[in-house]
Amino acid sequence: MSDLELAGVRKTFHTKGRPEVEAVRGFDLTVGGGELVGLLGPSGCGKSTTLRMIAGLEEVTGGDIRVGGRSLVGLPPQRRNVGVAFENYALYPPLTVAENLAFGLAARGIGRAERKARVADVAERIGITSILRQRPAGLSSGQKQRVALARAVVRAPDVLLLDEPLSHLDAAQRDVTRRELRRLQRELGYTTILVTHDQEEALSLADRVVVMNDGVVCQVGTPDEIYDDPASLFVARFVGEPAMNLLPGVADGEGGVRLSDAITVPAGVAAASGREVLLGVRPEDLAIAETGEVTAVAVVYEDLREYGLVTAELDGVGEKLVVQTEPGLPVRPGDRLPLVVGRSRLFDGETGERLR
Repeated sequence: MSDLELAGVRKTFHTKGRPEVEAVRGFDLTVGGGELVGLLGPSGCGKSTTLRMIAGLEEVTGGDIRVGGRSLVGLPPQRRNVGVAFENYALYPPLTVAENLAFGLAARGIGRAERKARVADVAERIGITSILRQRPAGLSSGQKQRVALARAVVRAPDVLLLDEPLSHLDAAQRDVTRRELRRLQRELGYTTILVTHDQEEALSLADRVVVMNDGVVCQVGTPDEIYDDPASLFVARFVGEPAMNLLPGVADGEGGVRLSDAITVPAGVAAASGREVLLGVRPEDLAIAETGEVTAVAVVYEDLREYGLVTAELDGVGEKLVVQTEPGLPVRPGDRLPLVVGRSRLFDGETGERLR
């Protein structure tokens, strides 16, 4: 197991006749041996570009990438011992599954007997032994994804890179494959980078999550830290489904936020009086009670069987919010709902930074 370190990594794209684009700006991260780190963010945030720089498929504009203390900058992909499973599978159609797995090993000069042994071992671990003689055209999406993963693993890489590995799978396949992927990564102990825009995928698979936006690292933390303690408005809005409720108000200087002239709720943080802020409350941190700190008027109720979601409008404020409830709750549009505000977070109204 090797450590992976990115120190001040930058990537700037230059296109003739167009302004330069800073795709990645000062990326700093250390991934421990055997750790799985998820790069999470919207399309175009720089996460795939970062992965491609680690793999050697994109040149680094600045900074350094080290594996086990050895710099990879300037080395061609074949000398980096990095395994990559791409979003589009990238399998060779004329070759069987077994031949696809062995192709890279043969190119590295590994003998036939060892190639056969490695392919058999990885195929058994990933559960594709029964399809080794088939060709990619006859495989399902789930099978192709397993083959792509097996091809990345069979070379026994120092670092394993997964680029949106579950994006082409349907919901049922995605759930099963996600659990298998986590089991396999822990069993093999590879230092792994997972690139995804799917927050459920990142939060369920990763030991730590790196949230990126516009080429910048917004926050690094465990899944619990990212979800429970977002460092900025962007992270608060991006992570969570449904998203965190963000209510504009003014700090009263005593640990409360005035949402209107008549409504003040506790925030737990004593921001300067008169400061414009946003009060962030997760839907599960709001509870319907007999009496509440605020009242909301129900707009729509969704029964999702495991739980319910009420979209409501805050009475006297006009802001909409979402409340998570028990399933099967008899809520109708127009019902007035007293709400108790549980845990909240406070963000600066101008900078979006978390106030603590």
